[in-house]
Amino acid sequence: QLQASGGGLVQAGGSLRLSCVASGFTFSSYFMGWFRQAPGKSREFVAASWGGGSSSYSDSVKGRFTISRDNAKNTVFLQMNSLKPEDTAVYYCAADNTYSRILSGVGINYWGKGTQVTVSS
Repeated sequence: QLQASGGGLVQAGGSLRLSCVASGFTFSSYFMGWFRQAPGKSREFVAASWGGGSSSYSDSVKGRFTISRDNAKNTVFLQMNSLKPEDTAVYYCAADNTYSRILSGVGINYWGKGTQVTVSS
């Protein structure tokens, strides 16, 4: 139902763009989010998008990452700039019809398989 892509290996300071294509639900009505999980750490919220362009970001990525969505193509994007080694993680796309769940990551309706992002120093 959620298919993420776009991960890879990049040097510090570089950029990557993740994409996540959704199917099986009314995409435009859902809160869409990105989470990440680094080795040995719990999964954490990165960014969320909803409505007519509203968004939220974790403090660690604010100003560097941008979430966007194309409702006509059922796709959400995460543009990641000025990447740092600490951004290295598996990135997961998520979808939920509840604001609190898309921010907390608890009880999420749909999870995509992750895509690996590795930032070398």
